[in-house]
This record gives sequence, C-alpha cells and structure tokens, in this order.
Amino acid sequence: MIKASFYLSCIAISLCAFEPNIETPLEPGALLPKSDVSLADISGKKITLAGAKGSNGLLVIFGSNICPYMLRNEGRIQTVCHLARKNNIGVVIVNSNEAERHDRESLAAMQKYGAEQNFAWYYVVDMNAVLANAFDANHTPECYLFDKNSRLAYKGGIDDSPGNADKVKVPLLQNAIQEVLAGKAVTVNSTSSLGCNIKRNL
Repeated sequence: MIKASFYLSCIAISLCAFEPNIETPLEPGALLPKSDVSLADISGKKITLAGAKGSNGLLVIFGSNICPYMLRNEGRIQTVCHLARKNNIGVVIVNSNEAERHDRESLAAMQKYGAEQNFAWYYVVDMNAVLANAFDANHTPECYLFDKNSRLAYKGGIDDSPGNADKVKVPLLQNAIQEVLAGKAVTVNSTSSLGCNIKRNL
C-alpha cells in the first residue's frame, strides 16, 4: 500500500514537471512583462520595451499590416500614438502574426506599411509571439498602457466603436492616457477588444 502511494506520487510529480507554462492574463497594476526581450524594429535596429518606455510610460499596441480592423483604425492609431509621444509616453506597435510571417506580415511588408503610414514610433516583430503570449493579447488592434512606474494602467480597445469611427462615443485609450498623465487612477481600466485574431503558429 505504501509502495503504491509512493509510485502514484512519483507519477503525479512527473506529470506536473511536464505541464506547459501557461501565461496568466495581465491585469491592471501588473508590471510590464518581457521588458528586456530584444525586438527587431522596421528601422533595422533592435529595441526593448524597457528602452522604448518614456518618462511618463509606455503604450503597446498589437497590430498588423492587413487586419481590416487595423485599416479602419489607422487614423485613430495615428492620433493616439502622437498624443502619447507628445507627452513622453513611448510607443511600440507589435506584430505577432507568426503564421503570416513569410508573406504579408514579413519584416519587409511591415517596413513598407510603416513607411506608408509615416510611423514615427517603433513597429516590431514579435518572434514566436513571445510578447503576445506574455500579455495574453489575442486581437489586433489591442492596447496596453503602462504608467511611469511600468504598471499596467489600461488594457483593451482604442475606443467603443472599433468598426466605425463615426460612431465613437467614448475615446477609451485617450481618456486613459489623460488620466495617467494627471497622476490619476484610470476610471475605465479594462475593456474588451474587438479585432482580427493574432495568428500564432500552431
């Protein structure tokens, strides 16, 4: 009986040892994850999230060259990214679509898209979706705003109408940026994001 219990315990321990690491969703207040991972930017340079962070924080947006929701949000992304940079909040757009990396989401395609959009901020390749997994990001666009202490202040959509700019009633991300700059807790700090699924390799 004792032997049987011992063997069962060994089997349980072995199974636990082989259990894959499961990333937990980031919640408001969480520290910026994977801040020192080296990322290839469309400029040809390597950057890190820690290095991209400004004195007032960091805005990370998971994006794409081809997602229809990204295309519908191009003007809004420009507005919010310029607002962040103007106020010393670093900006990084992250492309985690590894399943499309050989084609429409390649670094060359990202460079072309970034040039067309006149990106004045980083647009990086997320190899093997390391950042997307750490952030538990699943859509494009999906936004994560960190304050000056690298704590998550807001996560979710750009606004309350991702499919139609004409129907926006609440500019969620802009409101969050203004509250972070004012040193206030963000009133609405987590919202659902609607967009294209991030295409990870299976």
